[in-house]
Amino acid sequence: MESSRLMGSVERFLITYRLFGNEEEVFAKAKDICIEQTIEFPEEYIPHEFIKEHIVGRIKSIEASNDHSFLAIISYPVDAAAQELTQLLNVIFGNISIKPGIRVEHIELPAKLLNQFKGPRFGVEGLRKLLGVEKRPLLFTALKPMGLTSKELAKLAYQFALGGIDIIKDDHGLSNQTFSPFEERVELCAEAVHKANKETGNHAIYVANITASAGEVRKRAEFAKMAGAEGVLISPGLTGWDMMREIAEDEAIALPVICHPAFLGSFVMGEGGISHHALFGQMVRLAGADATIYPNFGGRFSFSRAECEGIVGATHYPMGHLKPILPCPAGGMSLANIPEAYQFYGKDVAFLIGGGLFKKGPNLIDNSRYFSELVESLTQE
Repeated sequence: MESSRLMGSVERFLITYRLFGNEEEVFAKAKDICIEQTIEFPEEYIPHEFIKEHIVGRIKSIEASNDHSFLAIISYPVDAAAQELTQLLNVIFGNISIKPGIRVEHIELPAKLLNQFKGPRFGVEGLRKLLGVEKRPLLFTALKPMGLTSKELAKLAYQFALGGIDIIKDDHGLSNQTFSPFEERVELCAEAVHKANKETGNHAIYVANITASAGEVRKRAEFAKMAGAEGVLISPGLTGWDMMREIAEDEAIALPVICHPAFLGSFVMGEGGISHHALFGQMVRLAGADATIYPNFGGRFSFSRAECEGIVGATHYPMGHLKPILPCPAGGMSLANIPEAYQFYGKDVAFLIGGGLFKKGPNLIDNSRYFSELVESLTQE
């Protein structure tokens, strides 16, 4: 049997897993992962030595951690990923996602594998160039609540843009409801933001939510671009990660892609699943998004400072040619906690405040200007 015919390369990639249990249990789990994530076949009946030596996962190391768990690094052959994001994710966390006490902590891919993905089109630098903002944190908001008409949402978009907000997105729950149909809403909101830009000289962008059924996502992305939207919002937990990658890599669309965390929360809760670092940082970059939305610490969700720090680290962790992306802390962000958030995140961040901008008072233009002036003042300190 010619091994070269079976496999083009024996180069390998590394995945760090956090495994829970005692030392004996963890070693057994690691051995099981090596088989389960590759051949899913009884080891004693492997038909060829080549498969045993090169296809099956390998334990590189197992080290005790400080929280009654162990960190196991397991390597897999690059060719097992089949040059597909879907299969790469399957190898990383396919069947073992159904088993308890296993958590993906970190993804380490060689150039041969990273080069199969284009990654973020804009990244941090590209978004700054598009928006004309060189140094300060970006200002981000969402159009809400669900139930407003398209005209009412467009009025909000206009006010936010007049007040100096950089990125104005559909709330992730706005789809194609009867009270705000997708095409009507996108046309009116894009027009409203462009009108405000002419008056202010700024370059705010409207980001349309294109999360939809499989046959609709690309159609909505194409319509959004034609209508004047300058970015798209996708929830890969709902559409699938590879759908987001397709939109990000599509030269006919070529718009910034912002990732929303809807439906992904259960991956990071408890002992199993995927770390905040790997899910909201590394996987988002692999799938081509330019910015990643996630709940900030201290808000209405349960993410901790350490977990948010892990996400931020992953947004600029070296991953070959993949551009660093923008962290977008959200989920209960308020004007009052911007100074603390700035101390934590620094300048390469987009502060996403939704309902918090309504709480300051009835004048959204003034509230947005206050937000802008507050961030400017912090940047100057």
